[in-house]
Amino acid sequence: MQSKNAFVLAAGLFISGASFAGPVVSGFNSNTLAENDDFYTGLVNIGFTVNFFGNEYSQLYVNNNGNVTFDSPLGTYTPFDLTTTGRVIVAPFFADVDTSYAGSPVTYGIGEYDGQAAFGVNWVNVDYYYSDPSHTARNSFQLILVDRSDGDFDIVFNYDSIQWETGMASYGSPDGLGGYSARVGWSNGTGGEGSFYELAGSAINGAFLNGGPNALAGKRYIFEVRNGIVSPPIPVPEPETWAMLLAGLGIVGVTAKRRRRQG
Repeated sequence: MQSKNAFVLAAGLFISGASFAGPVVSGFNSNTLAENDDFYTGLVNIGFTVNFFGNEYSQLYVNNNGNVTFDSPLGTYTPFDLTTTGRVIVAPFFADVDTSYAGSPVTYGIGEYDGQAAFGVNWVNVDYYYSDPSHTARNSFQLILVDRSDGDFDIVFNYDSIQWETGMASYGSPDGLGGYSARVGWSNGTGGEGSFYELAGSAINGAFLNGGPNALAGKRYIFEVRNGIVSPPIPVPEPETWAMLLAGLGIVGVTAKRRRRQG
């Protein structure tokens, strides 16, 4: 696991106090990943079998830092390039989530979605590293895997509000901005053509934040996986709909002194 002994600070902007009743749905909370920084579960059952590029999986690892993996657990906190990774990963928001002292812990479990068997993970009201009760920025997003039978499934990324993009150990500011910012997408770990996907805005400072050029707030992305092959994402609602809403929100600059966690 990487060391978090060194980091630098940067300044940034975000929409203060923004909150959206977006696509994150209730449920999938029968299990809790205890408050932590950079930890993960052991293998957990998803309740059905998925065919992901010819490999069948019925279990996965839930990682605190905004992703799940099928090959082995992942404690890495600075998001790496999903287009070149050797990891089998699905990442609705790969960034340095830290629930040690503030925000809510990650929950996950088996349930139903769209009338089908499903497995979901909730990163709702999560803080970033260093976790601190004085932080005002929180993120709420969700991953759902939906069984479509015979190994076919859907990958669903749901987003309510995204107010931070980076942990301080990834060269972000005390407000969770700048540095090596979040990546969104998936990879089957081979690096071949069609074996990966990154959402536009990945690793671009400010892109995914509320009001950013690729804002995630209020959006749902659905990837249909049929015969092991992943189709391009279907955005719901269309970006223009939420662009009109977000255009009415003012961008508030913030500066705040953050207490560095001791120990």
